[in-house]
Amino acid sequence: MEITSGTRKSPMPMITGILSIVSSALGLFLFVGLLICAIAVGSTALEVTGWIPGMGIALSTLIVLAVVSLVTAVFALVGGIFAIQGKNWGWALAGSICALFPLIVPGITAITLVAISREEYE
Repeated sequence: MEITSGTRKSPMPMITGILSIVSSALGLFLFVGLLICAIAVGSTALEVTGWIPGMGIALSTLIVLAVVSLVTAVFALVGGIFAIQGKNWGWALAGSICALFPLIVPGITAITLVAISREEYE
């Protein structure tokens, strides 16, 4: 039987990690969807009309949103992994903050759980 130091670890880091990873997966799906939309809108506009004034702004916005989605999904994934391991509180917090982009409520929950369980991280 192993003797612990008296502090019992709660499931909060595990829950935080799962929420961040699920949010990351949805962020990656959002990234793919935004890229597909950008390609479809751009190719349709070129094929049908040659070009629509203002279409460059719309395509640029879709591409910027896709890149932001990809970056936040990667940060949420890395932070979720650190949260599950119970290591590096800073990365776990950054990941839970990035989990806000695709999913607001689970992202807020993840941030709250990371903040409450700070002493449980190595």
